[in-house]
Amino acid sequence: MDKLSNYFRATIEEMRYNVTWPSTTELQKSAGLVLVGSIVFAVVVGLMDVAFKESLEAFYNSFR
Repeated sequence: MDKLSNYFRATIEEMRYNVTWPSTTELQKSAGLVLVGSIVFAVVVGLMDVAFKESLEAFYNSFR
């Protein structure tokens, strides 16, 4: 049990004094970048979905 409490104490000390936390503006820029990247990815996947759907429908309809 002593090892576990030492581990948590060391972890808390590491997080307080040795970790370099980003500033608020850096966090906002990173969040904006992630948002834009997610939207671009969603649009690309959506366009691919529509293209595959249309091409498969055209392929299936050619056999009617």
